[in-house]
Amino acid sequence: MEVFLLSGVTSPVWSWIQRLGLFGLIPLGIADSAPFVDAPPGSADVFLILLSVASHELWALYAFMISLGEILGGYLTYRIAEKGGQATLEKKVGKQLAEKVYKWFEKHGFIAVFIGAIAPPPFPFTSVLMAAGIMQYPRKKFFLALAAGRSTRFFTEAFLGRTYGRQMIAFFSSHYRAATYAFIALAVLVGIGAFIFFKYFRTPKKAVNHGQGKSV
Repeated sequence: MEVFLLSGVTSPVWSWIQRLGLFGLIPLGIADSAPFVDAPPGSADVFLILLSVASHELWALYAFMISLGEILGGYLTYRIAEKGGQATLEKKVGKQLAEKVYKWFEKHGFIAVFIGAIAPPPFPFTSVLMAAGIMQYPRKKFFLALAAGRSTRFFTEAFLGRTYGRQMIAFFSSHYRAATYAFIALAVLVGIGAFIFFKYFRTPKKAVNHGQGKSV
């Protein structure tokens, strides 16, 4: 089947996803955003698109459920970091990069969460979620930015899967090797862009008192 050639999903896994249906997307979304689950990058996007292609009349429900799971997983990460995730984040990305994230987040917190929620893998969105918790970014603003970003991303993907999914699958199946190289190149470019962004983006010069913000 062409869809398996595109996604690399085996028949048993695909059957399991179909059996879980709508409610299976919630734990998948949580796992995709949780720091303690090593979910394959982009797995939520792939499964959402496949489900939208297979049952296109349910595309909006699929998008809603995966967005709900991602929001719950993002809030879980926020709460874990709020209660002492600074050491974990600095171990994950390095203290120097973490300091840049803190400083930039202090000034552009809403934009950081919103853009990070839309950005595709391998953008380090978990680090942004943890920074929000460490800085105790106001919860209402955090939820608004996270929900807006994730909903925009997944509703768009589901709609495209519902509308153009079969044509896209047929095209990529016919040009599988070229598509693979293109996706690898795109992932590398996104990774380089994220590195340059965090390394060289202008940050405020004042010292940052981590965790001094207020939760609303």
